[in-house]
Amino acid sequence: MPLRLFLTSGDLMADRRFEFARDLQLKGDLPAAADLIEQAIEFAPNFTSAWFTLGEIRAQLGERDKAVAAFREALRGDPNDQHGAELHLMRLGDAQLSEMPKAYVQALFDQYAPRFERTLVNDLDYRGPSLIFKAVVAARVAAKKPALFKHAIDLGCGTGLAAAAFARQVDRFIGIDLSPGMIREARATNLYAELEVTDMIEGLRTKADASANLVVAADAYVYLSDLAPVLTETKRVLASGGVLAFTVETHDGDDIVLGEGLRYAHSAEYVRGAIAKAGLKLLTLESGSPRIENDEPVRGLVAVAEKT
Repeated sequence: MPLRLFLTSGDLMADRRFEFARDLQLKGDLPAAADLIEQAIEFAPNFTSAWFTLGEIRAQLGERDKAVAAFREALRGDPNDQHGAELHLMRLGDAQLSEMPKAYVQALFDQYAPRFERTLVNDLDYRGPSLIFKAVVAARVAAKKPALFKHAIDLGCGTGLAAAAFARQVDRFIGIDLSPGMIREARATNLYAELEVTDMIEGLRTKADASANLVVAADAYVYLSDLAPVLTETKRVLASGGVLAFTVETHDGDDIVLGEGLRYAHSAEYVRGAIAKAGLKLLTLESGSPRIENDEPVRGLVAVAEKT
């Protein structure tokens, strides 16, 4: 039986107004969209998606205080924060920088999984795995070591693009991703010996000491604010001489910021410091754009480090 049959008349009125409002939002009529959403909320005060969308519209209109109030209501209605309201509160300066809600990241990539590769590779010219692969090979050549690895872990593996890039260099790949949808796509590639639905840090914590020769994270750390926990666990899991390679987005300032795309950007100074504090030896830190966004290259860094 369709879900709508269980809705009250007030819920149905709210739903209709919300759908009309979304159409107006897409057409650029933001004031009218905001008015309709407020009408929807009058019918359904706990309509989390409506509160969240109202926050987005108020922010677009430059109405910071009203946007903050709406995002707070969205967060109150969904403490797990599947919509990512707290990220918007961070951007608006109403909340301190903190880690992303797991429910938000999981929902984002579950929805994205079926079209992930098509959109990322074809539309956004995604090249994170390629940048990592070239940096690892160059670092191993410079050290006069083979770029061949027995056991590797792919953090935030997505659909398997990094494993595909390293397929000839790695004997056995383990993939870790928070999104079940992404793991389903990765499984279809047959590139992984194991696949796990969990976050990066928890996935590493289940691995034995010195059990991996390579850990890669292609555009995965952009969903982490503090890199210290994941780098600490990576060092423990890497065997002596093992390699960590990853990409991050970056900026001109210090430390860490949350960008307009709701991804974290880490300064070069922060990355150097975090790698050193984790007890890893930095081999490479160079500029490299992992993708195009809004017709502009996204500023990024490619890092390669070693456990000595």
